[in-house]
Amino acid sequence: MKSDSPVISGLDLNRLPVHVAIIMDGNGRWARKRLMNRVTGHEKGSRTVRTIVTAGRELGIKYLTLYAFSTENWARPKSEVSALMQLLKKFLVSEQQDLMEKGICLQVLGQMGKLPEDVRKKALETIEVTRNNREMTLNLALSYGSRQEITDAVQVVAQKVAAGELAAEDICEKTVTDHLYTRGMPDPDLVIRTSGEFRLSNFLLWQSAYAEIFVTHTLWPDFTRDEFTEILINYQKRDRRFGRVECNMPSDGSPQ
Repeated sequence: MKSDSPVISGLDLNRLPVHVAIIMDGNGRWARKRLMNRVTGHEKGSRTVRTIVTAGRELGIKYLTLYAFSTENWARPKSEVSALMQLLKKFLVSEQQDLMEKGICLQVLGQMGKLPEDVRKKALETIEVTRNNREMTLNLALSYGSRQEITDAVQVVAQKVAAGELAAEDICEKTVTDHLYTRGMPDPDLVIRTSGEFRLSNFLLWQSAYAEIFVTHTLWPDFTRDEFTEILINYQKRDRRFGRVECNMPSDGSPQ
């Protein structure tokens, strides 16, 4: 929400990242530290989702992408996968009205066909109901893997070349970008990973080429609006050059 004063607690609301992506990691470890089962950690993590989505909307983030379930997560124990799917369905049911009231458009990135039918049906319903909302786009990455996303894009491009709809010599970066799950959306400016792991875990590999990356040791269930704001402040202090060299900087990178 913009205000007459563009700075709130050190955060300049006129210089926010347009697209923030978050690898929500640490639910299982949070539960294990408390001698609880992993499902309890996921339940607590789902409440953090609600907190951060609300914070992003109120601050004015236009795109928020949350890595909720990867293609590799299907290999987890069936009981945990089933619990995660039911938590997802519960989230979609309970938050649909709130998404409408906040003007948030829901999108799903990933292989929706692999989701259980009841979950897929509720996701498609929420996508349709919220499709005209414009305040923020919330992307849930479900059954998502960046390598699979790129593979899918290449297959579609290859089919177009084979059908004579596209010349091979005309394929460029934009061609690939336009065939990804995120087509039509800006690349993430900021990727946040909770739980202290320093890897992207097959998440938005193409789109994150020049994203700023911030890793926090906080486990996802403990992640707060205040820490989210502090990370945005840290982002605003970074010098984003996208591979370019500033005019007043020596070409060898040495200090003047």
